[in-house]
Amino acid sequence: MTQILVLGATGKTGSRVVPRLTSLGHTVRSASRSAGTRSAGIRFDWTDRSTWDPALAGAEAVYFVPTETLGLPERAELVDRAKAAGVRRIVQLSVRGLDAEGGVPETEAAVRESGLEWTMLRPCWFSQDFSAPDFFLPAVLAGELATPAGDGREPFVDVEDIADVAAAALTDARHAGRTYELSGPRALSFAEALTLIGTAVGRELRHRHQDPAAYAAAQVASGHAAADAEAIAAFLDGIRRGEDDYVSTGVQEALGRAPRSFEEYVRATAPTGVWNA
Repeated sequence: MTQILVLGATGKTGSRVVPRLTSLGHTVRSASRSAGTRSAGIRFDWTDRSTWDPALAGAEAVYFVPTETLGLPERAELVDRAKAAGVRRIVQLSVRGLDAEGGVPETEAAVRESGLEWTMLRPCWFSQDFSAPDFFLPAVLAGELATPAGDGREPFVDVEDIADVAAAALTDARHAGRTYELSGPRALSFAEALTLIGTAVGRELRHRHQDPAAYAAAQVASGHAAADAEAIAAFLDGIRRGEDDYVSTGVQEALGRAPRSFEEYVRATAPTGVWNA
């Protein structure tokens, strides 16, 4: 039995990692910014360093989920504090395709060069982005999703698969030093993905191409920070250019099974009523 700290325990991946670890008999320290106010668990706030050491105390392994805007010095400081607290294993949620420029990506360097056991998880876009209230769901409910992705294709990965790989890496030393690029079994355009959802719920759902600048402006108008909106627009435009139109084998390498398909995600999600307008 291991004591494991899960950062971002209320997020898309962390909320699924926690129950997997507890079912295996491990002691889980669920950490999030809202803990102690809106939810149970340990409070951890990237902007409040006084919360870092109490969260790390006693942990042997950490599920490390940096925010998109987290700077490199903060990442390095967190890793240093983890080492000082006795942590021996870190599993970091990263992003697919970082090796394109060669070398060690800056956003992963603090963990990979720490001297601790580490595993990198590099997923592509999540299937669950279509059912996330803070992402595509409002547009899906409205019947039309506009993005800069055009007719580009993306092999959406099921977050359940990410959580399975994360739990395995946190609890099994055989995954130390491995980098897993995670995707679904085939690439789909946004229009194809919406057709699968629409067929399951009996609605017509459309995808419309939107200029990246216009998309970013719309995101800012809806409350997103300008830097985040521009970054998301650029990633989606990369899909349009075909940069993500390939399948990765990380799920098979880590778990010895095929990844869940987008169709499986739709079949599991449709009965929940999340797409019922």
